Formats: sequence, structure tokens, C-alpha cells
Amino acid sequence: MQPLGTVLEETTADPAELGVEVHDLWRYFGAVPALSGMNLSAPYGQVTALVGPNGAGKTTLLLILASLLTPDRGQVRVAGLDPTTDPYGVRSRMGWMPDTFGVYDQLTVGEYLKFFADAYGMRRAESVPRVHELLELVRLAEYTRQQVHVLSRGQKQRLALARALVHRPRVLLLDEPASGLDPRSRVELRDVLRGLAAEGVAVLVSSHILTELEEISDRVVFVSRGQTVAEHTTSGLMAQARVAYRVRALDDGPPLLSTLESLKVTPSAVEHNGVVLPELSQLEAADLLAALVRASVKVVSFEPEGSVLESAYLAMTEERR
Repeated sequence: MQPLGTVLEETTADPAELGVEVHDLWRYFGAVPALSGMNLSAPYGQVTALVGPNGAGKTTLLLILASLLTPDRGQVRVAGLDPTTDPYGVRSRMGWMPDTFGVYDQLTVGEYLKFFADAYGMRRAESVPRVHELLELVRLAEYTRQQVHVLSRGQKQRLALARALVHRPRVLLLDEPASGLDPRSRVELRDVLRGLAAEGVAVLVSSHILTELEEISDRVVFVSRGQTVAEHTTSGLMAQARVAYRVRALDDGPPLLSTLESLKVTPSAVEHNGVVLPELSQLEAADLLAALVRASVKVVSFEPEGSVLESAYLAMTEERR
């Protein structure tokens, strides 16, 4: 894996196309800097993944962007506005889903969303259909008349996403949105975020579930110790990365191991659920798969071991110990 201290490719964009723009951002808690000159951008129409270890400053950054925390210095723009001087303008254009959130347990699910629609000044003619639309989107329509306290943690998480979307924000900030979600709900969350990006929303999402981020993100921003380590397009990162692959084949075809030997590929391990190959680039993996198929090996699976994004993250944290 190429060192993450070097940006693999430029991902800068015209400021007019940026939903989030951060320059030289600092924030101290006492004498300890949580952010130490962080730089970051999140374009409209894309999902930007924020990746870093605990204590890297991700939540502090999101709180500043959400106008809930004031930076000590630096420049911040959310939907073109400064959250420190125009917090209400930012909140009218930004949706915020924190990793922990409060709910009004005695309200019904429908009342809960209607309350926030009213807080954003939406007229009833707009808010009523919007609430219904969002409850359908997050699969909570059947709970419309149920009190919020009957929902599971995962259902409350989906309700929080609907709350963040109620006023049709241009920028969406999410801190660990998949926490508490079952696998099906995670797939649906991915589809929702990709759909929002397709509609032109700038989505900035922080999560420890790196396989999920890899599937939904267009760009990845690595942060550590309050600083941006590197920004990449996800496609560029995956094209440059070298990761191990696992291949399985049916027994009634030409033997997989002897074919790999003829192709001068030495397996890293031979296990009951497949053969682990050495680290390969995407192009090398594609060429090897094509060669196996040409040799009539009946391949039933050929996939990376783990996540490319996870490998990049581990490389980053190892370098910065």
C-alpha cells in the first residue's frame, strides 16, 4: 500500500461546488488541541467518508460544522455559510445526525417528525406529505401512531435520519449513522445516501464500519491527531491499493493450485474455504481471474480479503504510531 502521507490524486473542486469547506481549522479543549489545522472539502453530489482513529477529531469537526461548537481559528463554510457567524442559516441548509441523539419518548413517531418540520418553519401543506414520505423511506410508516419509546435502537437511528432530512438539506452530516442498524437496514442506508448524492446533496459521513464506507463513498478523507492526512477519490484509492485476494473453485474443473503454479502465483495460504493469494492490484487481480477462466478453472468466487479502505486505514494508523 502506498504511504498515506502522499495524496494519490488531487480531489480539489471549485468552491462553488463544495457543500463543506474547511481551511486550517483549530479547536482546543484546555491546552489539548482536538483539531490542529485541519483541511477538508465535501463536494455537492458526492458522499465523502471521514476516516480516522478515536481521538482524531472527527466528532469535534462535525460539531463545528453543525454550528454546535465554535472553532478557535480557521475558516469553515457549510452550504456557503459560516456556522460561527450565521448558525441559523447553516441549520436551515444542513441536516445533522449525531452518534447519540435525544428523542421525545412520549410523542408518536409522526408527531416527532412533524415537530421538527414545524421548527424549520415548514407549512402544513408541505410538512404532512414530507413526514409520510420520510417514514416510508426509513421503513417506519407502520409506527406513525406509535410512541417513540416503543422503537428499538436501530429504529430510533432510522428515525434520526428522517429527522435530519425533514427540511430537504443541501448538506448532510452523519456521525456513525450505521450504529445499531441490522444488515438489511445498513444496505437501505447505503441506498438512501447514494440517492441523496445523486440528487446533488453533499454528504459527509464518519463511521467505523469501513466496509460500508467503501461501498457508499465517492471520496475518502483520512484524519489523524486533528489533521488531514490525505484525501483520495475512492476509485483512485482502490486502483492504487494492493490487497490479498481469496479464490474458490469447483472441484470438477482443472485443479486450482496446479493452475496457479503454472501461472507462477504462490498462494499465501490454502484453507477449507478457498486459497488466499498474495497482495495484488485491481489490474493484477483482473488479469489473474481472466487467466484462470481461460484455463477452464471453474471459479465460484474471487474477492479481496477484507476491505481496501480498511487496509488503507490500518496502514495510516501504523505509520502514525
